[in-house]
Amino acid sequence: MEVVLISSIELSRDIGFFGAYTIGLGTMIGAGVFILPSIAAADAGPASIIAFLVGGLVSLLAALSLSELSTALPQTGGSYHYINTALGNFFGSIAGWSLWAGLTFASAFYMLGFGQYLAFFYGDLSVSLAALFMAGLLILVNIYGVRETGWLQNFIVTLLVGLIIVFIIFGVPQIDTANLQPFNPYGWSMVAMTVGTVYVSFIGFEVIADIAEEIKNPQRNIPLAMVAAVVTPTVFYVFVMAISVGILPLEELAISKIPVADVAETYLGTFGTIAMVIGAIFATVSSANSSILAASRINFAMGRDRVLSNWFNQIHEKFRTPYRSIAITGILIFSLIIIGAGIDTLAKVAGFAYLLTYSLVHISVIVMRNVESDLYNPSFKCPAYPYVQILGFIAGIIILIQMGTLVLTVGILVALFGGIWYFLYVRGRTEKRGMLGEAVVSKDLEKEKGVYKVLVALANPETEKELIEIAAANASRYEKGQVIALNVIEVPPQSSLAHSAAFEEKRIKRQEKILEAAKETAEQVDIELYTKSVIGRSVNKVILDLIEEEKIDHTVLGWEGDIKAKEYILGTKIDPIVKYADCEVSIVKPSEGKKSGQEIRDIAAFVGEGPNTPFAIKQANNLTKLDEKRELTLVNLQIPSEGISKEEAKRTGEKHIKKMAKKAGIEENEYKSRVIISQTRKKPLFKATEEYNAVYLGAVRPKRLKGALFGSLPEDLGRQSESTVVMVRETRISTKTILRRIREKLSR
Repeated sequence: MEVVLISSIELSRDIGFFGAYTIGLGTMIGAGVFILPSIAAADAGPASIIAFLVGGLVSLLAALSLSELSTALPQTGGSYHYINTALGNFFGSIAGWSLWAGLTFASAFYMLGFGQYLAFFYGDLSVSLAALFMAGLLILVNIYGVRETGWLQNFIVTLLVGLIIVFIIFGVPQIDTANLQPFNPYGWSMVAMTVGTVYVSFIGFEVIADIAEEIKNPQRNIPLAMVAAVVTPTVFYVFVMAISVGILPLEELAISKIPVADVAETYLGTFGTIAMVIGAIFATVSSANSSILAASRINFAMGRDRVLSNWFNQIHEKFRTPYRSIAITGILIFSLIIIGAGIDTLAKVAGFAYLLTYSLVHISVIVMRNVESDLYNPSFKCPAYPYVQILGFIAGIIILIQMGTLVLTVGILVALFGGIWYFLYVRGRTEKRGMLGEAVVSKDLEKEKGVYKVLVALANPETEKELIEIAAANASRYEKGQVIALNVIEVPPQSSLAHSAAFEEKRIKRQEKILEAAKETAEQVDIELYTKSVIGRSVNKVILDLIEEEKIDHTVLGWEGDIKAKEYILGTKIDPIVKYADCEVSIVKPSEGKKSGQEIRDIAAFVGEGPNTPFAIKQANNLTKLDEKRELTLVNLQIPSEGISKEEAKRTGEKHIKKMAKKAGIEENEYKSRVIISQTRKKPLFKATEEYNAVYLGAVRPKRLKGALFGSLPEDLGRQSESTVVMVRETRISTKTILRRIREKLSR
């Protein structure tokens, strides 16, 4: 049978709507609520409420344009990538440097805000020193590559939303309308400038565009997540600003370092103040961390397009993070804090950078819509085109020209630097390329009706042969059997998946070796094989998603017992797969020691009382049929009760073997029977295991499979035996609870 080798590297789409929404919201819900009310009130008075509302509307227009581009050109780099693709490397260089500067200024802004709120607890604390300390800590954390931070991000977002809702519910009745007069004391030009000041609060949805290639159902989830990530904080900002200017006199609010906490004190007391201060500390740290991560991804995208040297994007051998990019971003943040840049200036420059970039994004949509190419085929198209783009571009320019001499000077200098950089460095190094450039594109597997698909997860070239053989044994039962060999590289959250695809050369080469070995094995056993390479942040989630997406019928997993794999993980992390996979599952402990590498000849299936025993017999028989020299033995253990003779026990065992073989659809001439009589259980089974090359066991508890495979007799056999041990269970489709249904709906 023909072997089909697909060697593309894929990125795991494992982020659903809720995940993308919280990622965007986590960045946006920080500074806007806790730091900016005093700065905005000083610039525009009560009309700063309008500034926040306009900022949200401008962001909504940009989010719609970004949603279209990100579903057509999903690649790390977000706005930079779209501009570079649509308008060329000159504008790409300007956008890239502007975005990097914007994220750096925003991070410094968040850190100073952190210092101001932390000073509430330590009155003599230096705000700058506190900002430097936390910035340094975040840089180290990101270089080190701390994993499993998603729960913390969700906790912070939930905490902040809860605090803001309490602030709003109890604050609205306390508004004194007299404090709102005069409403616009400084004129509409100052309101426009204030929009630029507060715009740093609205940059979170850009992060969603940056991870577009990691989001499930992008045509649905990207626009929904972006719109929701804009609308939610906009509503919060407008209410918080209205409460702030409606409760505190303008002259008090304008000089407050911790405005939301000072406002809360008037009607929530000391407890409310402390709660808001704690919320602000969490919010500023979360926002700064997200911005640092986004900055490293912009660097990667620029390096990929040769707009920036790849020196910035080297992956640390131990931590697997783009440490140079993160470190240089940290140095720039330190510099801004040390030179004493004003917190309002930092906010305005960050806002300028993003407003300029989003203006170019709107133009990019218009350009891409008018380019006749099959490569631009967005799954989501912006409504009201081109009016959304025209209005968004004009609004952005109007706000930009109102932002003050200092901010305009710094922003224009950054943009000019990007243009000069193009002429001095970029031009001549880049080559004209297609619109998708070097995007990592996944190739869909054949979705032929009636195909029985077996997924085999490979992690080690030395043990893959047994796994492929067992997968082939399952596929061979069907006329249209197909084996999909999967290898997964797990990377930390600090590295984008596309970044890792470009720079994890050593592990990708090992990955290719694994899949090439699988091809050779497939040719020997004569099966149809597809290979699939995926880079993701969670091996078990990649596998579970693939089982669902490709409608896998049977999954074969390698088991390493208590061994903790450092690079390729298919050991203890199989638990969630075994628990949740709605397909047949085989857990394989490959042969080792003296039996390692031996050809499989003698095969046994242990025949017990468990519901998966017939399935284990069937699987063992399938493996036997791959080679006519193989023999299958069905083994039953009898522990006779008092007064029961060995002969009676043996007849009972043989009767049970026949019964289970019949359930499995196995004829008597296809197997040998063996009944072991013993007063103990483990020792004779361990001894019998060593007499065969491969032993099959069925999971003993269908509702608590983890308990059956871990800490039970099957695992003990697997841990101690040198033979191949295969633990199996049939398809298990559990009744889903209401909470699980909601969770799955949000993750799509």
